Amino acid sequence: MKPVRMYTTQVCPYCLRAKALLKQRGVEAIEEIRVDMNPAERDRMIEATGRRTVPQIYIGDTHVGGFDDLAALDQRGGLVPLLAD
Repeated sequence: MKPVRMYTTQVCPYCLRAKALLKQRGVEAIEEIRVDMNPAERDRMIEATGRRTVPQIYIGDTHVGGFDDLAALDQRGGLVPLLAD
């Protein structure tokens, strides 16, 4: 399974929903980067994604987007294949 990296904050309900969906699809470990604890990480996230909101989710080297993007990918049947090595 490809590694999953997610930019998050502590009180983000969409981050919790994204983590729950990923766990349902078999993801055991998510590297969380807390942008509320480290403003430099938020700057890095914005530079890399062009987005200011969390979560911002990467599966391997692919930027999936936020929770809505992740859920849409899953509904189209693309999430499980993307997670596969």
